[in-house]
Amino acid sequence: MHQRTAQRFNRIVILTGAGISAESGIATFRDADGLWAKHDINEVATPEAYARNPAKVLGFYNQRRRDVLPAKPNAAHLALAQLERELLVIRPGAEVLVVTQNVDPLHERAGTRHLIHMHGELLSAWCKACDGKHTWDADMSHSSRCPGCSTVGRVRPDIVWFGEMPYRMDDIENALSEADLFVSIGTSGNVYPAAGFVQGARHAGAHTVELNLEPSEGASYFHERRHGPASVIVPAFVDELLTA
Repeated sequence: MHQRTAQRFNRIVILTGAGISAESGIATFRDADGLWAKHDINEVATPEAYARNPAKVLGFYNQRRRDVLPAKPNAAHLALAQLERELLVIRPGAEVLVVTQNVDPLHERAGTRHLIHMHGELLSAWCKACDGKHTWDADMSHSSRCPGCSTVGRVRPDIVWFGEMPYRMDDIENALSEADLFVSIGTSGNVYPAAGFVQGARHAGAHTVELNLEPSEGASYFHERRHGPASVIVPAFVDELLTA
């Protein structure tokens, strides 16, 4: 056990990225065989791409949606849900917030409740006509009808594309400013603004920990760095927090 981590933390913010879901069979983005090695970001993940060729963009997300529908949370997701659930029993008033860059539903399926999807959700649709957001697990096309206002052709994936503002940044920044522990799990450290969270949390006085398969680009900003499969190192770290 690391002596610093054995302290009792009461305001915990956890950032998760594609690496936490890789062991559940969901493709990462920036690995050699990841999504961005197979698809041009500018063709499938920008507002301009959608305006230019909506069918191609919707087809990309339809396939991703099909890929995540059968996926199950792994031991890392389950451990974070356990941390949220049990820490409140051990120390009433403690808070655990999971901020995920992932658009899959695995944190929810594991049982995490205090959760922000900063990049949106694959199983959600956003109607640009009424601004409503709705659960969506089917394919989407330009003729899809909004479940709320019934408008046809204005429904898009509820995904934050490159060039768009991530969701709930004010809430995230407030949580980081109050955190006494910041943990980054399964992230590359090169996608902003999430890559800068560790610096903000550290500046505010939080202890910072990286749990990753290998060192991220921002590894030097962390007080602690532990590397290995998420399904192994995350449960072990959670056990330390719950027994401190």
